[in-house]
Amino acid sequence: MDREPGLSARLKLTLSYAGFVMLAGLLLMGAVLAFYLYFLPDGWIITEGNFWINRSRLVRAFVPFMVVVIVFLLVFGLLGGWVLAGRMLAPRTRITDATRVAATGSLSHRIRLPGRTDEFRELADAFDTMLARLEAHVTEQRRFAANASHELRTPLAITQSLLDVARNDPERTTGELDERLRVVNARAIELTEALLLLSRAEQRAFSRDRVDLSLVAEEAAETLLLLAEKRGVTIETSGEAAVALGSPALLLQLTTNLVHNAIVHNLPEGGAVRVTTGVEPGAVVLTVENTGEQLAPSLVATLAEPFQRGTERLRSDQAGVGLGLAIVKSITHAHDGTLTLAPRQAGGLRVTVRLPGHAMGKSKYVSG
Repeated sequence: MDREPGLSARLKLTLSYAGFVMLAGLLLMGAVLAFYLYFLPDGWIITEGNFWINRSRLVRAFVPFMVVVIVFLLVFGLLGGWVLAGRMLAPRTRITDATRVAATGSLSHRIRLPGRTDEFRELADAFDTMLARLEAHVTEQRRFAANASHELRTPLAITQSLLDVARNDPERTTGELDERLRVVNARAIELTEALLLLSRAEQRAFSRDRVDLSLVAEEAAETLLLLAEKRGVTIETSGEAAVALGSPALLLQLTTNLVHNAIVHNLPEGGAVRVTTGVEPGAVVLTVENTGEQLAPSLVATLAEPFQRGTERLRSDQAGVGLGLAIVKSITHAHDGTLTLAPRQAGGLRVTVRLPGHAMGKSKYVSG
């Protein structure tokens, strides 16, 4: 932004210091003069050494002295104020330099201002924290963009290959080709919708209403009941009313993703999914756990990252797009909550979502 040149902060502080010192000096000298004039009689008086004085003579003698003192205070205030302002504003230079470095796109620089806490150091620490978060966010976005580009390129490349085959072999039957194109196109659409949903959650572009997670859990379980029956998985929901403040659509998407993930990544036969809700001091909790194979903690730690599908647990007919838990993580953070993933000792995964609570009466429910 182009601005007209103005006085520097150091010069402004210097002038302020000098002006304050001069004002204090004037008030002090004026108070001394008023004190003597108040107690000095109107007529002439004689002091020791035959020195005659009255009010008029006192004023004529005192005013030049006041001028000398004020000039001295002005010079002293300007010089002292300039030095003091320079020392006080020294941290500002480091903060300004760091800001300019960050403006060039380099987010790895840190101020790390030494010394005890004051306003400048609080500002520097806050700026360092902001830089660290920005750097982590930009790094994550770049990695996500690279992964998304790779994932989107795959269905497009497959589509191009299928079209090339159809063009080179015009006598080939189109039934199989149409079906494969439909599957590939459906996967591309699913991936695109997931990316849009993830972007919406990260931008927090939603209004907030009261949402009962217990009702959301029931709705998600009912929606995925047919898929669970097809895979021989039982779903049980239980707990108490857990009211959060957020987007009903996004919280339903979060719960649906968790239940869907728990159904798909389960035992081949006799699997189970358990969804519970609860209330803690200042928070509401949604927990989804499922049976399954033993999971390594190192694998669990990566499952919420975009396009991390945990291939050890995948079944070929439900590969997904690798964004299910990433969307859950993004929605959770957009609602100022926390997401915890932990392997179950008996096998499978336990996912816990904690969101800030919203006061409301409690009620129990159990369904299966």
